[in-house]
Amino acid sequence: MRIAVVEDDDGVGDALVDALTAYGHQPERMRRGADLLLGHRTADLVLLDLGLPDADGLQVLRQLRAVSDVPVVVLTARNDERSIVRGLRGGADDYLVKPARMPELLARIDVVSRRRRPDQQAVRVVREGDVVVDLDARTVEVGGEPVSLTAKEFELLAALAERPGTAVSRQHLMDAVWGDAYVAISRSLDVHMTGLRAKLGRPGLISTIRGFGYRWGS
Repeated sequence: MRIAVVEDDDGVGDALVDALTAYGHQPERMRRGADLLLGHRTADLVLLDLGLPDADGLQVLRQLRAVSDVPVVVLTARNDERSIVRGLRGGADDYLVKPARMPELLARIDVVSRRRRPDQQAVRVVREGDVVVDLDARTVEVGGEPVSLTAKEFELLAALAERPGTAVSRQHLMDAVWGDAYVAISRSLDVHMTGLRAKLGRPGLISTIRGFGYRWGS
């Protein structure tokens, strides 16, 4: 399992990476909340410390939940009731206080991943006219023919297609595609949208909501 280890303390972070690797996982060390917001798409699960150098971990969790449902296990030194409640209500799947025993941490990771697995295995296919989008296989067909998209173009399409008929804001699209709106230039969204529309070749499939964003389908 690919696990994002969001921990700024090198001693703790390196120990977690070594232990998770020894148990067959593929950990990726991240030291800041911004690293997670930019790189969460490569993770199957997140271990999140709350004491991060660039932002409070609870704020990072809220930002992550706005764009992703990746399982999150909070691993932190904060053991007060208020932090635990805020973490779980803020979208964490589990909350573990340091120092954590590795067998318990591994068990909680396994439980959280098994809890999420049925939803992740469900086939998600969106059809609109003769356009078919397989969100899990990351494939697109138009009129029965495959269409080749760049990674960013597909992520943009997926952010719209998984909410058919719903107006999606420009900010949400930048969050979903670039990780966080503040690192994306608005012009990048326009350029990728133009390329996506051209490749799909179906005028009107993606409607522009002036002053707000875009909508997929009718």
